[in-house]
Amino acid sequence: MEPDLFTAAAEDRQEKDPSASPLAVRMRPRTLDEVVGQQHLLRPGSPLRRLVEGGGGPAGPSSVFLWGPPGIGKTTLAYVVSKATNKRFVELSAITAGVKEVRAVIDGARRAMGGHGKETVLFLDEIHRFSKAQQDSLLPAVENRWVTLIAATTENPYFSVISPLLSRSLLLTLEPLTDDDLRGLLQRALTDERGLGGAVTLPEDAEEHLLRIAGGDARRALTALEAGAGSALSKGEKELTLQTLEESVDRAAVKYDRAGDQHYDVASALIKSIRGSDVDAALHYLARMIEAGEDPRFIARRLMISASEDIGLADPTALPTAVAAAQAVAMIGFPEAALTLSHATIALALAPKSNAATTAIGAALEDVRKGHAGPVPPHLRDGHYKGAAKLGHAQGYVYPHDLPEGIAAQEYAPEALRDREYYTPTRHGAEARYADAVEWTRKHLGRKRS
Repeated sequence: MEPDLFTAAAEDRQEKDPSASPLAVRMRPRTLDEVVGQQHLLRPGSPLRRLVEGGGGPAGPSSVFLWGPPGIGKTTLAYVVSKATNKRFVELSAITAGVKEVRAVIDGARRAMGGHGKETVLFLDEIHRFSKAQQDSLLPAVENRWVTLIAATTENPYFSVISPLLSRSLLLTLEPLTDDDLRGLLQRALTDERGLGGAVTLPEDAEEHLLRIAGGDARRALTALEAGAGSALSKGEKELTLQTLEESVDRAAVKYDRAGDQHYDVASALIKSIRGSDVDAALHYLARMIEAGEDPRFIARRLMISASEDIGLADPTALPTAVAAAQAVAMIGFPEAALTLSHATIALALAPKSNAATTAIGAALEDVRKGHAGPVPPHLRDGHYKGAAKLGHAQGYVYPHDLPEGIAAQEYAPEALRDREYYTPTRHGAEARYADAVEWTRKHLGRKRS
């Protein structure tokens, strides 16, 4: 809705006394050039830049959906549009607004268009919280361009937004902010008069801790910086030390270097704890990796390897669980990805263990590398091409499905490896039935026992 008297007064006070607003609000970019990250959305001719710089005619700016996790710039981009555009700008939140408020905005937009030729930009935050009926109320306005909609959501719009509304808009996916993006933002906040104006300095170890705390969230980084700076200044300190930062945000710095020994040591400890079936130790190391800002995809890859290396067929669900976790992590990211990684870690740690798959392929590879191979038996060779029969290829091959038990006692391995056995199953968990199957099939294949 249009700002009321009290909202206008509050904004006027913030203009005169910046300290009345949180640091994250004070440091909001005023122009597109101040925006950190998201440069793929701000190139010349992009929908957002056209909204800011104007331009209409037969190909006016489109309504857009901004999709991404919290704290990476959705509201910031809308704020820049509101400050830079000469259009009427109205902001609503789906948390508090309903159909009545949406219709009031649309009616106001039509009056402004008809009376003054003034276009309206509607920023709707958390649109995924709107019901289908509430989203339906936006359709005529978006379709007829009575408003240009900027809708922000942290949830996948394909699941949370009705198709007709999505098809009438452009979907812009915001990318996670990098450490370099956040580092530049923190340095600007430290020195800019809108921010801390040089009141404190930030040593490297405290800055790295802030980046870990932030987890790619600019708002979280600035909030933690403000809390730490306030604590330092209250103690008469001009430097925001790591100790003061830890005290002010109640979050200890994890000794973990994502590019050094700790990265590999903690990852190794996680996998060895899973292998040893110590679920509590595994969760501890997982928590250290998460808290340190480790890439969740790296953790998920390690879990997939563990599922085959240390569990294998003792629990055939282990690998699908780890793969599903990796896919989920790639889709949702932190902080929710922590739940998925915990799910998979617990399942793998408590699963029965077998390294039979690991030792089996290791033994087979060792033989191949030593030159123990030999030609493929003639009856197993490809017989589909012209002339194969003359060479004796595929002749005498017995089709197992033609036999009552579905197994044909014929030679499959090269002659030099006829009696070699690579797979030695355990009797752990579900692998017990594979052990029975191996024993039965080898017997029916006429294999000699080693």
